[in-house]
Amino acid sequence: MLRQRVITAGVLLAVALPTLFAAAPWLFAALALLLMAGAFWEWGKLNGLRSRASAVTAALLCVAAWWVVRPLPADPVGAGVVAWLWLLALIAGLRWGPSHWWRVAPMWRLGGGWLLLLASWWSLLQLHQRGPAFLVSVLTIAWVADSLAYGGGRLWGKRKLAPRISPGKTWEGVACGAVGVCLWAWAWLAWFDPQGQWGPTVYAYAAEQGVAWALLVWLGLAAVTVMGDLFESMVKRSAGVKDASALLPGHGGVLDRLDALLPLMPVALWLVL
Repeated sequence: MLRQRVITAGVLLAVALPTLFAAAPWLFAALALLLMAGAFWEWGKLNGLRSRASAVTAALLCVAAWWVVRPLPADPVGAGVVAWLWLLALIAGLRWGPSHWWRVAPMWRLGGGWLLLLASWWSLLQLHQRGPAFLVSVLTIAWVADSLAYGGGRLWGKRKLAPRISPGKTWEGVACGAVGVCLWAWAWLAWFDPQGQWGPTVYAYAAEQGVAWALLVWLGLAAVTVMGDLFESMVKRSAGVKDASALLPGHGGVLDRLDALLPLMPVALWLVL
């Protein structure tokens, strides 16, 4: 399992890094579109759409969305609508829990989920347009929060965060992840790129508004990653599966890797706009 995870991660990095810094932005958009097609298919499978044709349908929907969404510029109102749609979906889904999720009409679960995935893909492209450093700064919030939450939970975790959804997550782990995000943001600004030579970042944006606002933004974004992780766990538990799929050997599915990032990207985009 570990060998598979390492090999898969290496292949993904080898493909993603050149497109992230490529002069032609369409290369990164195409890779993101491919990943999102996989996420579309997984979401359909998790919500009762068992037909293999759903994979083709999801891919065609993504391609069609490419031509519709691509030219639209980011604006505060549109970004705010997308962010709040995600936040409301997270709050409602986590409040219902696995036992009530399956009672929601399939049309709402399928259509609503695909709409949110499309919104996340659009937000990803908008963040990338602000510069690779800005996108990386957002992505690392999820990575740091998840890694330190896992390690902190293993070491000190006692109080369960959401036992009905994800028994392994603890409040102590979440606290470690949130503190880690703040320390990571401070380290980036103080050590890694104090002059901002790598480009604008979400860390610098928050810090420009003052220490109190910076802490609020960093902690808020860390909380969103936790909610995104729990939301996907809730959907998987309601479907009775451990992983969204086996598209990424050793890692599970695309949704298993992007669960924390999907709501994080729209919320981060809205904040900076």
